[in-house]
Amino acid sequence: MPQSPLRTRIWSAATWFPAVLFAVMLSTVAKAADVKVAVAANFTEAAKEIGYLFEKETGHKAVFSFGSTGQLYTQITQQAPFEVFIAADQARPEKAVKEGFAVPDSRFTYATGKIVLFSKNPDFVKGEATLKDGKFNKIAIANPKTAPYGAAAVEAMKALGVYDDLSDKIVQGNNIAQTYQFVDSDNAELGFVALSQVAAKTEGSRWIVPEDLYATIAQDAVLLRGGEKNEAAVAFVKFLKGPKALEVKEKFGYGAGK
Repeated sequence: MPQSPLRTRIWSAATWFPAVLFAVMLSTVAKAADVKVAVAANFTEAAKEIGYLFEKETGHKAVFSFGSTGQLYTQITQQAPFEVFIAADQARPEKAVKEGFAVPDSRFTYATGKIVLFSKNPDFVKGEATLKDGKFNKIAIANPKTAPYGAAAVEAMKALGVYDDLSDKIVQGNNIAQTYQFVDSDNAELGFVALSQVAAKTEGSRWIVPEDLYATIAQDAVLLRGGEKNEAAVAFVKFLKGPKALEVKEKFGYGAGK
């Protein structure tokens, strides 16, 4: 029996639609790519959330490596396969451009950070008086030579006139993430950490250090040479500048970049 025109059209559509859908899916998969991102430790949780949103919107996946800004920059100079560098300062991204590791004119300030004196003990931190009293055994800071948040902590203590008295009580983390771990594991009663690390926490006690006690922690990002021709790397830099990333940064206590 000959098929009716209507039945023929339905059959054709039934076979055509899955083929087109498969082609679209294949095209999307083919275009999706990874971007390797070196991220300063203070930005860990914010970066993870931004990475999730980035993948959801673009299909590209951000693969993060976390550490101190100084350590990450050393790895970049030793040809580590990073494509985007999210630092905790401006100096290293600027240096990356000058030394040929980054794409000229790609550097921008994505956020400004703040330091907090934090303790797990809810009654421990009572502003600068806690530092001046010095009634604790250990205070944690990040290594000021490699971690901008550590340098800011030293600067704040010197501005308050307590650094010399507290120097014997200081324990240094390799980066701000390890510094927070010292406090969280009770290896130090308190410590200078990034506001982003405790912004969502309700327990413990804290003092947001006045910003006039230390230089502004302006944090820059830059597209590295290895990512110049990677569509995913270029897209990630653009996403980091956008409104969805800004919402995440503000949630974690960062000031807006420029």
